[in-house]
Amino acid sequence: MFSKEESRLLRQEFWTSFGKSFPRKWILYNTKLKGLSFKFHFDNSSALVALDIEDDLENRIKYWEKLIALKSILQDEYLPDSIFEEEYFLNNEKEISRIYVYLDQKVSIHNKNTWRIVMEFFNQKMSVFEAFFEEYKEIIES
Repeated sequence: MFSKEESRLLRQEFWTSFGKSFPRKWILYNTKLKGLSFKFHFDNSSALVALDIEDDLENRIKYWEKLIALKSILQDEYLPDSIFEEEYFLNNEKEISRIYVYLDQKVSIHNKNTWRIVMEFFNQKMSVFEAFFEEYKEIIES
């Protein structure tokens, strides 16, 4: 069991190590589309990369419909294991729409032995996700 401070320091060390191991500028919040952002998530039991739609309902629906129209392209050519959830609830009970790919292995941010696996997963999957986004951004924003 880790104290809050120990856990915070481990998280900080992971993200610093990830940045040094894979030094590149990720899109993340800089999609230029309001309410649309890419996220890395790593906790005590899972790791995933996601495209979140967190805007007002009208914009969420607009973006979601565009992404659903592109679903077969995303799954056939980029991320066959992507999961689409129109209604996804965050830990704070906020409802968003999310497309994500999760690492199907037992990992934990508190276990340094799993960090390399997660870093490589993040780098590979987010790079592909961003390539899809860049290719189809005009369709998504239209």
